[in-house]
Amino acid sequence: MQVHVAVRKSALPLRLSYDSGRRLSDAEYWGFCQANPDLRVERSAEGDIIIVPPASGESSNRNLSVSAPLGVWAEIDRRGKAFDSSVQFMLPDGSALSPEAAWVSKKSLKTLTREQHRQFLRLAPEFIVEVRSPSDRLKPALEKMEQWIANGVQLAWFVDADAETVYVYRQGRPMEKMRGVAEIAGEGPVKGFVLKLRPIWEGLGRI
Repeated sequence: MQVHVAVRKSALPLRLSYDSGRRLSDAEYWGFCQANPDLRVERSAEGDIIIVPPASGESSNRNLSVSAPLGVWAEIDRRGKAFDSSVQFMLPDGSALSPEAAWVSKKSLKTLTREQHRQFLRLAPEFIVEVRSPSDRLKPALEKMEQWIANGVQLAWFVDADAETVYVYRQGRPMEKMRGVAEIAGEGPVKGFVLKLRPIWEGLGRI
C-alpha cells in the first residue's frame, strides 16, 4: 500500500482518520510511513495518523541535548541501547509513538528478531524523554506522558524548557513536578544517568 499526502506546514499538527469503519493494519501503517518519508508521523491508539511539524532550530538543539548524553551514557553503561527522535515504538494500546529520546534494555531488545529490529520496535521502552516544542499544548502533552506509563514505560520525563520545568512520571506513583533544577538523575532502569538541564534551559540563547 502506498499513500502520498501533501500537507501545508501551516496546517500541522494534523490528525488523519483513514476510515471511520477500519483502521490501518500495522503493515499498512508501515507502508504509509515508508511511502511518505518526509513526514513526521505517529499513530494514536484509535488508529488516527498524526502528522507533526518538523522541529525548529531551537527544538532540534534541545532534543539533541537530551538524546546525545543518553547515548553516551548508554554506551558506557552497556545494559541497554539509547534511541533518538527518529525511532518509533508500537505500543500495546495500538499507538505508535516517537519520543525525543528513549532507552531500552538489552533484555527487552532480545525479545525481538533481527527483522523486527529493522522496523518500528514492537515494545515499550523502559525510559523515555519528551521535550516540549512550540506547537505542543501542555495538557495533551502531559496526557501523552500518562499514555507512555500506561503502556509499560517505567520512567518518563517531560521537559518544558521555556518554563524550566521537568515533569517526572513513574509506574504506580504520582507525577512529580521539578522546576528550576540544574540536573535530573535517572533511577530504576536508568540509574546512574544524569541529564544536565542548563544547556536545555538556555537553548540557542547561550550562543
